[in-house]
Amino acid sequence: MQQQAMGPASTAPAMHDFGGTTYFYTAGSQHARHSPLPAALLPGGHLFHLPHTALMKPKANQPSFFMQDELRLDTLRRQYLLAAQIDPVQHPDIPSEVDNYHTLYPLEPVPRDPKHRSSTFGFITSCYKSISAKDAMAYCLTRIHGFHMVNSKCMLFTDMWKKIQHSNIVQLREVFTTKAFGEHSLVFVHDYHPGAETLMAHHFNNPQQNKDFFEGAAAGKGNKTKPGMVNGPRQHAGLLPESLIWCYVVQLSSALRTIHAAGLACRVMDPTKILITGKSRLRVNCVGIFDVLTFDVNQSNPMALIPQFQQEDLLSLGKVVLALACNSVAGIQREFLQKAMELVTLNYSSDLKNLILYLLTNQGRPKSVNDIMPMIGARFYTQLDAAHMRCDVIEAELAKEVENGRLFRLLCKLGIINDRPGLGLDSDWSETGDRYLLKLFRDYLFHQVTESGEPWIDMAHVVQCLNKVRLFVCLFVSLNNSLFMRSSNQPASRFSLKS
Repeated sequence: MQQQAMGPASTAPAMHDFGGTTYFYTAGSQHARHSPLPAALLPGGHLFHLPHTALMKPKANQPSFFMQDELRLDTLRRQYLLAAQIDPVQHPDIPSEVDNYHTLYPLEPVPRDPKHRSSTFGFITSCYKSISAKDAMAYCLTRIHGFHMVNSKCMLFTDMWKKIQHSNIVQLREVFTTKAFGEHSLVFVHDYHPGAETLMAHHFNNPQQNKDFFEGAAAGKGNKTKPGMVNGPRQHAGLLPESLIWCYVVQLSSALRTIHAAGLACRVMDPTKILITGKSRLRVNCVGIFDVLTFDVNQSNPMALIPQFQQEDLLSLGKVVLALACNSVAGIQREFLQKAMELVTLNYSSDLKNLILYLLTNQGRPKSVNDIMPMIGARFYTQLDAAHMRCDVIEAELAKEVENGRLFRLLCKLGIINDRPGLGLDSDWSETGDRYLLKLFRDYLFHQVTESGEPWIDMAHVVQCLNKVRLFVCLFVSLNNSLFMRSSNQPASRFSLKS
């Protein structure tokens, strides 16, 4: 992370501090070569580290007052990613503020070469995490370098995309032009999901290895297979489980169904534009960008080409499913297509094979995303059941923490009132009357001892006593209000805590 600051010829060990842990490495090490992003300035505080013992299965019926360590660690990791910043002195090329967004942090290496254009959009692009000055929420800014918008009619598509809200679509918030980067730039604002990675990086991080498999399978026809290659497709050769592929199919088809029903086309159904968070949650990213970049001012009806683009969405979905089934993006290439289908036939069900064939072949009539619902069949209920079970788990973990805020406020009040010797002459703060009762309660709460005189440490005792205090306060307020209502002609009675 410090390679750019140290210079390419430096061999001194670099230092990076993350969460209180200092890491040392040389500038020419593999870690430095694979960390082109700038060093993140993380906020001070405690970073929760997951111990190895926490990965073991807990004992049955073991009580717990707090959420699981794995869920807590994932939540804190996302919070740290939300708070990541860069040093503006070391990166003067990144503006401190763009329109209503500040605290920009690059999510990918900023391209320096004008030839490094996006393979999807055909323009030089860069992505930044930013904070909105309006609602203090984090958003992802996708910048199109050197793009000058000459016609605002394309905002018609932007307004339509803003209305789409779906659990598997990264929502588009706004589009604006800016010169904050030193040139004309078009910026798309989408929701930011910390810790997300693309489907390409998650499943196809080594496509060359799988490509060699197809090349070896193709060479096997002439009995001239390369050393280490196999003769034809193998069964269960490190492939993804079919249940996971159907999980992806349900989510992606649901997103396409919503997009097509709104009269739009996705046009970014690509592994590099599909985000995965958690274990299997997918979101289609960068929606609405193609509609603005390819807008034709000479087109009388901007919506005329939408049906054609929708057919291309289904074709792209078929390619994504085939790549997942082969566990390689090389499987969608024309020269390997036949071997890829043989691999699917050998390792997966006929329903998945028929789904891929339907999406990739010409049916002689316009295809619809609704046509694949019978192929999904009862697997949809499996995904629905898994989603509901996940919701139940999250609600159960939330129930453990729902009262923590109230207990924290009670402890803050006790800490503020007790032991104020500097205000001993003030009758409102002296340790007499009600304040003395609170001091006794504090000692009863935290200073318990066993029969042998040793400190008694029991979290259940603390939580139970604080809950009883809350119940007592509620009854006290209810009694006070009822007496006040009965004697409405008299001044309100003021009860002390002792009474």
